[in-house]
Amino acid sequence: MKNILIRSGMSPLDTFDPAHIMLNNSIGGNVGNLIYAYSVYRTLTTEGVTITPDYYKIDHTKADEINEKYDCYIIPLADAFREDFRPSLRKYTKLFKKLKIPVVIVGVGLRAPFEPKLDEGFPFDEDVKAFVNAALERSSIIGLRGEITSKYLTKLGFREGIDHTVIGCPSMYTFGREINIRDTNITKDSKIAFNNSKLSPKNVLDFMQRNIDEYPNHYFIPQWMSELRLTYLGSPDLKNPTDNYPCSNSEEIYKDNRVRYFLNAYTWIDFLKNVDFSFGLRLHGNITSTIAGTPSILIPKDARMRELASYHNLTSVWAGDITEETNIKTLVEEADFHSPEKSQAANFDNYIDFLNKNGVNHIYEQDKNRKDAPFDALVSKVEKLPPVTPINGCTTDEAVHRWSRFHDLTEAKNLRAKKQASNKHKSEINKKNKRIKWLEGTMNRKSVRVALKTANLFSSK
Repeated sequence: MKNILIRSGMSPLDTFDPAHIMLNNSIGGNVGNLIYAYSVYRTLTTEGVTITPDYYKIDHTKADEINEKYDCYIIPLADAFREDFRPSLRKYTKLFKKLKIPVVIVGVGLRAPFEPKLDEGFPFDEDVKAFVNAALERSSIIGLRGEITSKYLTKLGFREGIDHTVIGCPSMYTFGREINIRDTNITKDSKIAFNNSKLSPKNVLDFMQRNIDEYPNHYFIPQWMSELRLTYLGSPDLKNPTDNYPCSNSEEIYKDNRVRYFLNAYTWIDFLKNVDFSFGLRLHGNITSTIAGTPSILIPKDARMRELASYHNLTSVWAGDITEETNIKTLVEEADFHSPEKSQAANFDNYIDFLNKNGVNHIYEQDKNRKDAPFDALVSKVEKLPPVTPINGCTTDEAVHRWSRFHDLTEAKNLRAKKQASNKHKSEINKKNKRIKWLEGTMNRKSVRVALKTANLFSSK
C-alpha cells in the first residue's frame, strides 16, 4: 500500500494555527483526537508510503476518485456508535458500498452510561449494523476499543474474533511495544497537570477543585473546541456554566496563566514528560501522560472510558468511589502507576495481529520491539506550534493579532461560502434553463407533429 487515505482533521505534519483549527474544526471538536491519529500515522508510515488526511470529509460522490488515488482507507474512530454521529455513520455506509479499496476501522467504540444496558438496545442500532456490514465488505475484521463495545456488536449479531476484535486505543501504541512509567513523589511544590470535563458528577468536580488548590504549580489542559476559543480569544464563555469548572476567562486559572491548550501531539507529550503527576477525566489527556511516561490517574465517567481503562489497565479511580475525604496525596500513595506496563506487550501484539489480518503494512513487520520510526524524521522538520496560553496574559499586540487573524480568516471563509453558494445558484439556474429549453423544443416538436398529422388528415379528405 503506497497511498493511504486516513480519517483525520489534520496531519501531524500540518501546522494549522488556532484560528484555522477553530474555523475548520481540524480537531473534530476535541484535541484528544490528535493523539490517536498521531499514533496511526507513525505506525503506518513505512518507506515509500504517503498518508493523506481526508479532513473529515465524507462524500460518496468522491468514491471513484478515492478508488483511483488510494490503495487503502484507514479510519480511526473514537466513540462513533452514538446518537449524534448517526448522520456520519450513514454517510460512511453509503461511501463504503461504492469503494473498491480496503477499508480498515482502527478502533471504534460505543458511547453509553458507565453501566450500559445493552439488552435494551439503542436508537442507532440499525445504523451501526449497516455501517459494520458495509465496512466488513471491504475489510477482514473491525478493531474495537473495548469489551463493552464487543458485547454490543455481538448482541447485534456480529461474531467476536471473526467480524470484530478488541484492540484498545491506537494512541497507547504510539511508541511501540513498551511503556515505561517513572515513579513519583508528590509534594506541595510538584508540577501537576490536570484535565477535566464540565459534564463530570458534582462530587468529582468538587474533588478536582479541592485538590488543585492544594498544589499551586498546576496547569489545566482543556480539550474542547469551545475551550480553545475561550483561551485564544477570551470569549464566549462556555454554555451552561457549572460550579467548580472554569467556564470563563475571568476564572482564576485563566487569569493566572495556568491554562495550556495544545495544537499538536508532540508538544503535548513533551510538556507532560516534565510534569510530576497528571490526573483527570479526559481519556486522551491521561493516555498522553501514560505514553509520556508520567504517572497519571484517570477518573472514568462512562462506558467508553471504562472499557479502555480496563483493557489497558490504566491507573484509575471510579467516580462513584470519590468522597469528600478523597485527596490526591492518598491516591498517589496507593496507586499502582506501573499497571499499564503489565498489559502493554500483549495488547500491542494483538494490535499488530489486527493490522496484519487486514493486510496493512506497518513499521513493526520485521521487529516488534522497534523504537525508531521513519515518521520521526518527518516530524523533526515540522514547525511545532506552542500551546495556546490565555489571552489574559498576552501583550496588547498579541491580543490584537489573535482577534485580527480570526476575523480575517472568518471573512475569507464567509466570502468563499458566498461564492460557492452563488456558483451553485447559477448552476441550478443554468440547469433549469436547459431543462426549459429542452421542454420547449420537445413541445415544439410535438406541436409540429400534431400539426402535420392534422394537415394530412384534412388533405386525405
